[in-house]
Amino acid sequence: MTASPSVEPSVDLVTLGQRLRHLRRTRGLTLDQLSDAVGRAPSQLSLIENGKREPKLSVLQAIASALGVPMQDLLRPEAPSRRAGLEIELAHFQQNPAYQALGLPAVRAGRRLPADALEALIGMHRELNRVLTEQTATPEVARRANAQLRADMRRRDNYFAEIEQAAARVLQSVRHTTGPLSQRGILDIAAQIGFTLHYVNDLPASTRSVTDLKNRRIFLPQVASGKGHDPRAVVLQTLGHFVLGHNDPSDYGDFLRQRVEVNYFAAALLMPEKFAVDFLAEAKADRALAIDDFRDAFGVSYETAAHRFTNLATHHFGIPVHFARVHETGIVYKAYENDNVRFPSDVTGAIEGQPVCRKWASRTVFEAEDPYSSFYQFTDTGAGTYWCTVHVESTRSGEFSVTVGTPYEHARWFRGGDVPGRTVSTCPDPDCCRRPPAALVDRWAGNAWPSARVHSHLLAALPPGTFPGVDNRDVYDFLERRA
Repeated sequence: MTASPSVEPSVDLVTLGQRLRHLRRTRGLTLDQLSDAVGRAPSQLSLIENGKREPKLSVLQAIASALGVPMQDLLRPEAPSRRAGLEIELAHFQQNPAYQALGLPAVRAGRRLPADALEALIGMHRELNRVLTEQTATPEVARRANAQLRADMRRRDNYFAEIEQAAARVLQSVRHTTGPLSQRGILDIAAQIGFTLHYVNDLPASTRSVTDLKNRRIFLPQVASGKGHDPRAVVLQTLGHFVLGHNDPSDYGDFLRQRVEVNYFAAALLMPEKFAVDFLAEAKADRALAIDDFRDAFGVSYETAAHRFTNLATHHFGIPVHFARVHETGIVYKAYENDNVRFPSDVTGAIEGQPVCRKWASRTVFEAEDPYSSFYQFTDTGAGTYWCTVHVESTRSGEFSVTVGTPYEHARWFRGGDVPGRTVSTCPDPDCCRRPPAALVDRWAGNAWPSARVHSHLLAALPPGTFPGVDNRDVYDFLERRA
């Protein structure tokens, strides 16, 4: 027996609730009377009206029938009245992580709230939002582009069918028919696309590879960089630009999209879809999915295996997931999701540079007795309970945790899915882990003066036709020496 599907993800629950309340009151019905008509508890209907519960379609159909309206009247995106529109706007402002981080109480915009007070609150929120946006204006375009890219990945369930097909065609062209891709296979792919590979020891420090388009040569470092980059992946990422038809990026969004696509392409060659899915299907049947095993089976880095797992998990097995790469200081360097986990974000929606909750597995792993062994944890959050598996890797920039997580009900498919470890996170509530205990505030307020370390981040504005962090003069000088 299958469960009744929920409403479309694009439906705004606050607006839906307002429309339901408006139509109910217009019909002169109380919550008790409507609950009798649809066979649902008044408390459940109240949660729906307040935008705090996503109703099943069967429930909406029963409500629409009881109110004598088409269900589409409940799902319309516009507010039923100007007052309702203001109440919806206030609710959205108060759900914003930037506001919640202030630790201020939420105001319930019910009928008892005077109209002028509601207007004043909306005005203050709009001004707060404007000020916060201006404060992040320098990297705003790039950070918004990154947020948009994450939204596109979520919509696709992190699966790019066209790139899978391009990788399959390349593998077929070099007659690769089984298992992981070898170094010999990589050389064959480069030759097939019309390039030769050259390993050098004087590659510009700001590059991972340099391509001489005139002479069809790709220059690569003689050894791995020590930053977690698989040298095979670097070659395949470079070749991916040409297979996927990339041109010079027109803006930062285009640059980020290209980076995601070539990383995906390289992983799809190193861990071909057919063989990777077969491997994961067997592990899932044994309830023993493990990123470590996936990594070892294809001879790739843990992070590559983690990314590849997120590409395939939802599309092939119906397992929603999230990924996070977090520095030992607790700062997010990279993250994405399609399982509704709520990453910390700023007013632009960007998550890079934001501190992760201290209760999340991405941070508690650093406090474990042996953080370098397999680490698993359940975390109760406002969005539900999540199970996570975490791996710690050391780089020249410090230690990073690489996390793959999934909602509670899917943990049973994973090795470690029965772990007893459990924490509770109430972030973005400041009392969870941001605000110091009152005793410490009393002891140290006015007696501490920290000197902050300035972090440099890649997400800055991008002039058209250039690449962030790359010195074009170095690149051109290098190619001139090699010509």
